[in-house]
Amino acid sequence: MLELRHRGGCPGPGGAVAPPPREGEAAGGDHETESTSDKETDIDDRYGDLDSRADSDLPDIPPSSDRTPEILKKALSGLSSRWKNWWIRGILTLTMISLFFLIIYMGSFMLMLLVLGIQVKCFHEIITIGYRVYRSYDLPWFRTLSWYFLLCVNYFFYGETVADYFATFVQREEQLQFLIRYHRFISFALYLAGFCMFVLSLVKKHYRLQFYMFAWTHVTLLITVTQSHLVIQNLFEGMIWFLVPISSVICNDITAYLFGFFFGRTPLIKLSPKKTWEGFIGGFFSTVIFGFIAAYVLSKYQYFVCPVEYRSDVNSFVTECEPSELFQLRSYSLPPFLKAVLRQETVSLYPFQIHSVALSTFASLIGPFGGFFASGFKRAFKIKDFANTIPGHGGIMDRFDCQYLMATFVHVYITSFIRGPNPSRVLQQLLVLQPEQQLNIYKALKTHLIEKGLLQPTLKV
Repeated sequence: MLELRHRGGCPGPGGAVAPPPREGEAAGGDHETESTSDKETDIDDRYGDLDSRADSDLPDIPPSSDRTPEILKKALSGLSSRWKNWWIRGILTLTMISLFFLIIYMGSFMLMLLVLGIQVKCFHEIITIGYRVYRSYDLPWFRTLSWYFLLCVNYFFYGETVADYFATFVQREEQLQFLIRYHRFISFALYLAGFCMFVLSLVKKHYRLQFYMFAWTHVTLLITVTQSHLVIQNLFEGMIWFLVPISSVICNDITAYLFGFFFGRTPLIKLSPKKTWEGFIGGFFSTVIFGFIAAYVLSKYQYFVCPVEYRSDVNSFVTECEPSELFQLRSYSLPPFLKAVLRQETVSLYPFQIHSVALSTFASLIGPFGGFFASGFKRAFKIKDFANTIPGHGGIMDRFDCQYLMATFVHVYITSFIRGPNPSRVLQQLLVLQPEQQLNIYKALKTHLIEKGLLQPTLKV
């Protein structure tokens, strides 16, 4: 193939044969020049042209329309654009925080639905960008397949969640037992169906573009679905593992913006010209203090600290338990320099408050890199925001670009430093086993207890 190109006999993207190299140009190697005839192809071959364009030649996406409510526009009409944007962002931020508190009050199930809704909207925003940037309007089945793969991946992840946390409910339903038993096979079969549909949809002159969009879809699924699944996993460990990380990122976002707005002078990173060192440092200290205080307040209530469990007898989620040691006050000796300042030897803290320092530190130092990544993505495709869903803020993805990175860290942190055996989950897993399997486990446990001298051989359990 490469040899044919060097001889001028290889068809170009539009089907035309490229001419041989002109005098003075390289005839081979890695410096093959683009044929001018590639740019003169017919309009029907525009997808072939797109394959050979440089990234800098990508078309600009039309700017999003302004969705700011008219009442706000009129109220702020006398202000400069800088202060007008400040007030719009502030009002919408307070509105979103108020709605978030309402959903927290409504319970863990509503929080799960919120996470699922945010995931779908983020997926839609990123897919739409690819759809517009690569002018994929005429690609066969592209949008249908993108949403189909979203359903497949969600079916896989949430099916795993149902198997882990709703075992007692699944045991009562025969049809669900079949779905859970063969869940991974069914998930794989569904994905294979989508994969085959994609292969069948491949059309001449669209090949490279179609594979661009296939990869775009899968990377988007990795970013949105996988991370949102981890958010829900964290929520099942206790609402506090959901609220403190998320609120720390929100706090860092707000305080960094405020410090940067009023005191910012020194640019932080070229990817985000508006980010400043003053905002970054001010956001860090504010977030650590906020996380420490929020952990203290939330640790007092079972509603926030108990693992979220599904109770089949009441057919709902419950958050009742005896709080673990993480959420029981302990006395800690103070370092010498703090003893002199506070004039006391010890201080009473919840152990979770110490963990909250690690969470809020990550939220303020590493979390912003999720935002920088998103800024680089937007610059690469010449867009200001992912969408115009929230006036003054952009799209949903603009507000949750740091949250996904945070969710992964929290999940890794819990599994590495916190999580121990959960008796209720062990019991649920035992209940879904076949009677023969339960009997074998019982015999093995009895033998183990007898060997350890914890049970008399003639004593029945």
